[in-house]
Amino acid sequence: MSEKVFAAEMDELKDAGVKVVKGEGHAIAVIYQDDGVYAVDNRCPHLGFPLHMGSTCDGILTCHWHHARFDIKSGGTLDPWADDIPTYPVEISENKVYVNLSPHHQQSMEQLRGRLREGLEQNISLVIAKAVTGLIEAGEPPAKIARIGVEFGTKHRRNGWRSGLTILTAMTNILPYLDKKGRILALYQGLVHVARESAGMGTRFLLQPLPVSDKKDRPSVSQLAQWYRNNVEVRDVQGAERVLLTAIEAGASKEQLADMMMTAVTDHFYMNVGHTLDFHNKAFEVLNHIGEDKKPYVLTSVLPELAGASRSEESNSWQTPVNLVKPLQEAFEQLEDYDPASEEEQKTGLDEKKLVDQLLSDSPVETIQLMMEALKSGISPVRLGQLVSLAAAERVARFHVQNEFRDWITVLHTFTHAHAVHEALRRSVTPELIRGVFHSAMSIYLDRFLNTPSARRPVPAKREAEAANPEELLNLLDRQQQTDAAAKWGMEYLHAGGDKEALFNTLGHALLREDAEFHSFQMYEAGIIEHKHWEQDNSPLADWAKETHIIAVTRYLAAHAPTSRELPHTAKIAMRLHQGEKLFEDN
Repeated sequence: MSEKVFAAEMDELKDAGVKVVKGEGHAIAVIYQDDGVYAVDNRCPHLGFPLHMGSTCDGILTCHWHHARFDIKSGGTLDPWADDIPTYPVEISENKVYVNLSPHHQQSMEQLRGRLREGLEQNISLVIAKAVTGLIEAGEPPAKIARIGVEFGTKHRRNGWRSGLTILTAMTNILPYLDKKGRILALYQGLVHVARESAGMGTRFLLQPLPVSDKKDRPSVSQLAQWYRNNVEVRDVQGAERVLLTAIEAGASKEQLADMMMTAVTDHFYMNVGHTLDFHNKAFEVLNHIGEDKKPYVLTSVLPELAGASRSEESNSWQTPVNLVKPLQEAFEQLEDYDPASEEEQKTGLDEKKLVDQLLSDSPVETIQLMMEALKSGISPVRLGQLVSLAAAERVARFHVQNEFRDWITVLHTFTHAHAVHEALRRSVTPELIRGVFHSAMSIYLDRFLNTPSARRPVPAKREAEAANPEELLNLLDRQQQTDAAAKWGMEYLHAGGDKEALFNTLGHALLREDAEFHSFQMYEAGIIEHKHWEQDNSPLADWAKETHIIAVTRYLAAHAPTSRELPHTAKIAMRLHQGEKLFEDN
């Protein structure tokens, strides 16, 4: 039998109107209204204000802090930004009022999922934060939380995939490197950006696959891939969508779909300053988390952007004063007959540091030639993509602060494009996709002046010292213009034997405690993932590469901090409410 507690004498309650009794870890307000007695959790579910200080009229309990209104009988709220109040059974015996400490309804996992959907639909950050906190604390797998956001974002934004879904996917990717608070913040930030980006943007309705009366008459996947490529070429998004949905219905594998879509994207150079390929890659990545049954909505969501995507081979910077288009096209003709070597045949004699130095040089034609020679000599396209990504990270790591601030995004675009190509090649290697590695390489070349002069690579002090507390980095980033100081701190920490996993978590919190801009999320995720790939190597180049990625991430985050921190403040409120803290009282 559930425990019950004495609240008050009935006459006493009638005179007072409300009494507060102690529940299990929190207070319960017992209210007399219109000859009835009702018991509710004394904390307003919006921000925790004590409801015994509110007022009741005509069966509606109103909180005096933000005027949230509740049905005193059911606890249901009339305001979508507030949650329902837990209510408790009341017993009256011999003029005494008792409250049963077991609420009428315990909030279930499904109710929390529903609340998350409502928060996304209404674009209410606090509701999203509360739902994510409740779900994580209740043991919900993070992928299921992300799935709700992806389902919403791919359907309720007519113009399809943009930065919100990219942030959500990136944050889902880095959850293994964060503590529980970090995981809550990561999912919350991603979901809030999806909600904001979808607000008022209309619902996206899928077209139907091409009709097929007999399965044996259905076009082959290779035929559909050519049709898809042709539609993208002429910017016919609707035609591309029907062909893609037909391929999905025909049972095309994820690898076949990736080859089809990435081929069309790399038919043109560095589309939409790299975002197009990055968004495509993220769409395939998120399917690994949420399940392939969401392929129709997820994969077609990246198509609307193709209608107006810029194509860099048409831009002046790719044609003058150095024509990058012609030597690339000549190289791509050679790729048509390229057959990647098997793992057993791949050669390791290439001077990889020399190739990275060449990528950072002022000689793009020689870079193209050296890359082609490397492929022909047996280097894995995946490894080539990794080396190009490293060179792009070096541009970020050596970005000088005397550059115009917005040019941080220029070097960031190149790095995230190179990272996306690398990840896509790890999924499936085709001659067409290899073109993306060359596109990244030429963007690295075009960014060269942003390393003129180059920021100095931090050099740790030679003195022996214990590794600092990672919290010191957060304190450092509470001040502006700590870009180089933060990078130096990171190198000192690592060379003193600091725990790298703790550093990754701290860098994650440095990002997630800010009202971070889209590209900061990209930088953190790409840098950490690329660093992890290099951990499989044991060489001086790998050591240098790992440091490069940490320097790049640290400098980028430091350059973009601090901010007003409105979003994480909302999440902090949600977490404190979940823990039962009293927000309304002065600390």
